Amino acid sequence: MNTWKSIIKESDFSLQNLPFGIFSSNRRQPRVGVALGDEIIDLAALHDIGLLGDLEIKKSVLINSSLNDFIGLGRKATTKVRSILQQHLNYPKSELKDYPSLFVQQSNAKMHLPVKIGDYTDFYSSIDHARNVGKLFRDPKNALLPNWRHLPVAYHGRSSSIIVSGEDIIRPKGQLKQDENLSPVFGPTQRLDFELEMGFIIGKDSQMGSSITTAEAEDYIFGLVLVNDWSARDIQKWEYIPLGPFLGKNFATSISPWVIPLESLEPFRANGPKQAPAVLPYLQYKGKRSFDISLEVAIEAEGGEEEILCQVNFKSMYWNMSQQLAHHTINGCPVRVGDLMASGTISGKTRKTMGSLLEITQGGNKPIKLSNGTSRAFLQDYDKVIMRGKCAKKELRVGFGEVRGKILPANLF
Repeated sequence: MNTWKSIIKESDFSLQNLPFGIFSSNRRQPRVGVALGDEIIDLAALHDIGLLGDLEIKKSVLINSSLNDFIGLGRKATTKVRSILQQHLNYPKSELKDYPSLFVQQSNAKMHLPVKIGDYTDFYSSIDHARNVGKLFRDPKNALLPNWRHLPVAYHGRSSSIIVSGEDIIRPKGQLKQDENLSPVFGPTQRLDFELEMGFIIGKDSQMGSSITTAEAEDYIFGLVLVNDWSARDIQKWEYIPLGPFLGKNFATSISPWVIPLESLEPFRANGPKQAPAVLPYLQYKGKRSFDISLEVAIEAEGGEEEILCQVNFKSMYWNMSQQLAHHTINGCPVRVGDLMASGTISGKTRKTMGSLLEITQGGNKPIKLSNGTSRAFLQDYDKVIMRGKCAKKELRVGFGEVRGKILPANLF
């Protein structure tokens, strides 16, 4: 689709995309916006001049600190908003040309956490990641645990520490056990890591006691974001037995500010890996439930240049989003609008496709060298981590923007 607005060919935010987010600027309190090129379309301002067609949307839904109320209108309404915008932006004589104040430069806006997240679940759904980690800590010939090919493994995370891209990360503190023969000590993590993930936002409530089938799952998925699941590997290693991740994970999780609607990704549907052995009936599905999304991770040392460490594709995930949601609710667990479900680290078999330093450096034993002459086994203070995602097919492009964060020194006492 073409538009009379000036958008560079490489822009993540094409007319096909039109993702939703929450922004503010000097004269505008937090509100719902739509990204287009390097600008943001102010939906509240669009509402004021009556260009939302016959949609009956209260202004309080649009001047809001989260997308939850807007998402809660239902997919029919949110899709209609995108359709109205696409028509206006495609039509050379659109009334939007008469209202330049509808558009705000992204560089002049502050982006906020897009949704109020009630619950957060993090899966472990990349078979290559599970194998890579299993080989580091277990018998390489039996890298996968017995349940891995039978169900999407996950843990319940902490929603209060989910932050939007651009917010700094303070190095976490905790108990560390540096030698098997010594008692644990207290201090800042020495093995701070990133994890490249995707996440999906729940778009519709389910009822307690009911289950969402794989056939219904996408009706409950509003859209996708990039996720960096920051991890303190030394804290995690000492604490995770017997109940799993806790302080090594819940200090920070970063997400991108723009939620890419599921319908924007329709042209990029893909088949996932073949699952063997056959999964139980409630996890079986029909059609293409994966998406062809190219992902990358870069690191920028203080005073240095950005360097790409990983490039991998989301379609490699063994367990897809429909299966994740079906498994999450099979016991009757309800989901609510705004809940975040993360994919787990997305990795491939080779070093250049591994989505965490734990894998890239073989548990810290094979540090990477940066162009400034320094090396990294794990993240150092003032390092910046940048993750990006995009879909491209001929002239069609849908991007996720980026999720970035900088490491600050620990607060000691």
